[in-house]
Amino acid sequence: MTYTLYAAPGACSRVPMMALEEAEAEFEIELVRFMRGAHRTAEYLAMNPAGKVPLLITPEGPLSENVAIARYLAGHFPGLLPEAANAFEEAKITANLAYVASTLHPIVTRMRMPIFMADGEEAQASVRAKAMDALAPHAAAIDVAIGEGPWWYGDQWSIQDAYVYWVWFRVTGVGFPGTDYPNWAAHAERMEARPSVQRALERDAKLQVTLEAEGLSPPMK
Repeated sequence: MTYTLYAAPGACSRVPMMALEEAEAEFEIELVRFMRGAHRTAEYLAMNPAGKVPLLITPEGPLSENVAIARYLAGHFPGLLPEAANAFEEAKITANLAYVASTLHPIVTRMRMPIFMADGEEAQASVRAKAMDALAPHAAAIDVAIGEGPWWYGDQWSIQDAYVYWVWFRVTGVGFPGTDYPNWAAHAERMEARPSVQRALERDAKLQVTLEAEGLSPPMK
């Protein structure tokens, strides 16, 4: 069974990319060239009306949104998320994924791309600064949740780790003080030492090289 993952370098499509590598699944990458408007074509919008990444093409059809993709992959590849003993535990696992998607991700967007939130350098700097302030209490909570780990769910690596690591990569890349959160920092180091993550990062880097060669993207920070 081969999957196709529509992705862009640095984007949250890294999350399912890491999960697919961890599962040793067969998959191909389809680079979405945002600067060419590939995400706004009729063909793409028919598969993902939000016009975003990630988009996973499965044997059953296209699937978007990281929370849904994570749940889908975990259903096909045991071990990507913990096994829940009851409906409440199942809901808590989904809640953790949704916390990153609906609470943290919007803050990340304001930090990384304030140009989409305000006009003018001063206003954009204010958006980024407020986003950093907003992230601080969440970062402290994540630091406590991870603890000594090694992973979010203790000894078991999961897609939750991939998602939290993606947030770390995005925010520390624009100056968020990661050293203030030693458990999260150590978690990021463990992630980067994991072979599946290394393979995903290599794939992602190749996407960036392609965009730069085509003049469609500045170098990643």
